[in-house]
Amino acid sequence: MPNEGIPPTGLPKARTGIEGLDEITAGGLPAGRPTLVCGAAGCGKTMLAIEFLVRGATEFGEPGVFMMFEVEAERAHVRGQLDFVHIERSEIEETGEYDLEGLFVRLGYAIDMIGAKRVVLDTLEALFSGLPNERILRAELRRLFRWLKERGVTAVITAERGEKSLTRYGLEEYVADCVILLDHRVGGNVSTRRLRVVKYRGSAHGTNEYPFMIGEHGLSVLPITSLKLDHAASTERVLSGIDRLDEMLGGKGVYRGSSVHVSGPPGSGKSSVGATFVDAACRRGERALMFVYEESASQLLRNMESIGLRLQRWIDRGLLRIEASRPTFYGLEQHLTLMYAAVGDFRPALVVVDPMSNLSADHDDGLLKATLMRLIDFLKHERITAICTNLTTDAVVSLATSEIGVSSLMDTWLLLANLESNGERTRTIQVLKSRGMAHSNRVREFVMADDGIRLLDVCIADGRILTGSARVAHLQRLAAEAERPAKSGRGARSAS
Repeated sequence: MPNEGIPPTGLPKARTGIEGLDEITAGGLPAGRPTLVCGAAGCGKTMLAIEFLVRGATEFGEPGVFMMFEVEAERAHVRGQLDFVHIERSEIEETGEYDLEGLFVRLGYAIDMIGAKRVVLDTLEALFSGLPNERILRAELRRLFRWLKERGVTAVITAERGEKSLTRYGLEEYVADCVILLDHRVGGNVSTRRLRVVKYRGSAHGTNEYPFMIGEHGLSVLPITSLKLDHAASTERVLSGIDRLDEMLGGKGVYRGSSVHVSGPPGSGKSSVGATFVDAACRRGERALMFVYEESASQLLRNMESIGLRLQRWIDRGLLRIEASRPTFYGLEQHLTLMYAAVGDFRPALVVVDPMSNLSADHDDGLLKATLMRLIDFLKHERITAICTNLTTDAVVSLATSEIGVSSLMDTWLLLANLESNGERTRTIQVLKSRGMAHSNRVREFVMADDGIRLLDVCIADGRILTGSARVAHLQRLAAEAERPAKSGRGARSAS
């Protein structure tokens, strides 16, 4: 993932190994100091803490201790570097002058036994639930954080979110050196998780809310505004697989790593154009990845057979992967995170999103525009050619308003249209723009045949564009008119 552009600091840091989080925190959590992770139930606090601990032991050679006060777990070790300590609530009761000395002894023993560099305490509320005296509670909270600093361990402490403050007691966020807030919200019947670094003493950090997911490989945090316009622009060109279209694009196709916007109404051939780009890439021996939101992979393969595209062979050879899902199954952030993960896993040269407009029911959704902007920028950084289709209406007046605000981000814009005349519907294509290259401004007739897509020259008569049978009839009439003078000329010479 491209880094967030946050300037590094001289502060010692412990890398979390969590994708995206180290970029947001400019290198990781403060080494040898406590970090507070707070949020409501079910937002992922314990998962983040466990992954921080496990990755520290397995990837960075830093043993860790996980001390839990609520959920009992089997004692486990990772190469002798990870230890679990469970304390029952009944063991934490106020009897006379209360303090945490017993906790320090048990935790200190576990740290010394394996030489731990990382510690997780899960959660503070369970630890202090038996303390009714708020004055003692606050004093012991300060003492706990001070003791962790003195031991020099990088600590992650989880806490429940309070009603009017970040935490239940309202003190933890002030004594911790770093505070990370997790949030789990539901909108439009779709749940999303988000992360925000509230504070980080002595270090620059990302200040936005960042969507994250909990998947098979752990947490994945997706920076929203992390990508800068510093990607390298390739001069290499790649062919589309449609000969006349490549001619319209200067004869060499589109630039590698560029973004191509294919928009048009239903039935205009957007998916077919995207599939043809895929077929051309696979013919070159390149990998292609398709995200489809209107039909299953099997249905797409069957439909493309009708125009001569046998995509199944590329799947069998490991050159093509199709990710088909309902757009409403995930939120926008989850879709984007899954796309990042799929791209990172498959490493394609070409990505097709068909159609990107289906990712949201509201085309005026500002979040949708931001999501697509991040996707396009990410693919540019990875030098991956992007083909994004977009559903529009047939009405010309709605052209600008139905492009969900991303057409200006695209390097090449192909506009497909349906024309109805004399009881016949035909298709056309035109290149509205293509940055950095000479391109045609002519409209072409778009024909899908058994052997693929063909582009034909249109005819213009009486100020009208003629396509289909009208074009054929017009050409026949012109040929007949051209032949008549030739015949009359031959008759005149014969009479003489």
